[in-house]
Amino acid sequence: MQIIDAQIHVWGSGLPSNMAHRQVTAFTIEEAVAMMDEGGVDAAVIHPPGWDPDSTEMALAAVRNYPGRFAIMGSFPLDQPENRSLVSTWRSQPGMLGLRYGFLQEPMRSWIEDGTLDWLWEAAERAEVPIAMLATDSLTAIGRIAERHPGLRLTIDHLGGRGGNTTLKDDDAMTHIPALLALAKHPNVAVKVTGVPGYSGEAYPFPAMHTFVRQIYDAFGPERMFWGTDITKMPCSWRQCITMFTEELPWLSEADQVLIMGQAVCAWWGWDR
Repeated sequence: MQIIDAQIHVWGSGLPSNMAHRQVTAFTIEEAVAMMDEGGVDAAVIHPPGWDPDSTEMALAAVRNYPGRFAIMGSFPLDQPENRSLVSTWRSQPGMLGLRYGFLQEPMRSWIEDGTLDWLWEAAERAEVPIAMLATDSLTAIGRIAERHPGLRLTIDHLGGRGGNTTLKDDDAMTHIPALLALAKHPNVAVKVTGVPGYSGEAYPFPAMHTFVRQIYDAFGPERMFWGTDITKMPCSWRQCITMFTEELPWLSEADQVLIMGQAVCAWWGWDR
């Protein structure tokens, strides 16, 4: 079984703006590779963080230097009209699978609601560029986007929650789950179950979170459910993030695990390793 992490960050300068991440000025590819080897992670998808302006180049270097181990969900500024032409050739960049944006803050939160980004959904659907989204407050709007653009593959980040942007834990961090589960009716919407331990106020194996993982599994199925860590803000080791799914959720069959732990995300984002 291939273990593929659907989301990590690497950076070489600047402190993370999200305080949930390790407050260090660098988390390098070499550090990530060493931890992946120790934890049993075969590959990972890098999401270049905005706090390091050189993080995309760092991710591209990882793709070059470690063939098959890394791919990228990148981004470009959405408020510069000259950037709109980038979508059509976005996936021609080595290792670039798609786009990823956070929509928790203004003006991004308003743009997802008011039609400002209609051009993005149209262009990405046309170019077959998948988009990942951190958008807890906009799940209903995402449903409308998915319905209008059935050929656009959307992925909801971090169980639909706020990831490291909240200090709420367990049930209090998952009040959005009904809105997330409502998106399962759209076959072009998937969920990253990334960073589950970070939502828990309990110790490993984080039992209070199992109920929410099961609800997502029941609604979306293993083909639209992707394991991952966002490792630099996890309260446990990479290995424990893996075994939470492979050893502590007995209702997952071996076939389910193969999909959730890596095969499904590669298929969804078109990563031919």
